[in-house]
Amino acid sequence: MTMLFHGLSAFPITPTDPEGRVDPDALGRLLEPLVETGVDSIGLLGSTGGYVYLTRAERRRAVEAAAEHVGGRVPLVVGVGALRTDEARALAREAQAAGAQALLLAPVSYTPLTEEEVYQHYRAVAGATDLPLCIYNNPGTTHFTFSDGLLARLAEIETIKAVKMPLPGTSGLEEELARLRPQLPADFAIGYSGDWGCAEALLVGADAWHSVIGGLLPAPALKLTRAAQAGEMAEVRRIDDALQPLWSLFREFGSLRVVYTAVNLLALTDAVPPRPILPLSPGDQERVAAALDVLRDLE
Repeated sequence: MTMLFHGLSAFPITPTDPEGRVDPDALGRLLEPLVETGVDSIGLLGSTGGYVYLTRAERRRAVEAAAEHVGGRVPLVVGVGALRTDEARALAREAQAAGAQALLLAPVSYTPLTEEEVYQHYRAVAGATDLPLCIYNNPGTTHFTFSDGLLARLAEIETIKAVKMPLPGTSGLEEELARLRPQLPADFAIGYSGDWGCAEALLVGADAWHSVIGGLLPAPALKLTRAAQAGEMAEVRRIDDALQPLWSLFREFGSLRVVYTAVNLLALTDAVPPRPILPLSPGDQERVAAALDVLRDLE
């Protein structure tokens, strides 16, 4: 089951109406290309999926709709982050009941958390189901960074099987992986988010790419993943070079705003970002359209 956290995990948006009600049909239209392309897993209700902007009822509605549409063809990894531990435990149980195959958990907080608080939170949520769980180390939004020691301690919990890491700041990817591997179980998966750096992460031995662009354009994302896994450097560079305009937009505006613009331009859904997030300006939408045009030859 730990192979679930390997390869390309594609993270789509969760289309809703302006009141935050999930649109199951639109979600299905976004999921079907991921299934047909053959991504290794679907990351539902991640940061790109806007989990923090949805009520508990709508989060369950999203999982039910996704599980019904996907029908077991691709594993569903469902985000269950919440401010309260009891709420996260309830979300974990509901995700399993609705059809999730695995869980993703970020240490969401308002009051900054201590390492012991994060450990006890994960231990409690991991114990709520028997599903494998991936740690979501996302300091950009949670303002909490997992130490090596905390990761090693959490990896001793039976159902915690993976970590989704941010791109490293000062140390390189290869150095970080070399440091982490000896401290974690041999079957513990280390994956990365931050699309613009994940080709390099896969090339130096990361287990997974937790991909925003994979949830929108699965074909080039999967080609890039497979080329990196095979060590095909020239092909990796060719695809990654074509994606550079999107990577630049992701860094400038945040990937969520760019992806909402892209799904609208591709006529996949007319959903807009959850307020208070605003759509990109018309001029910046044109920049997204130009970046998408560059990718046509990769499809």
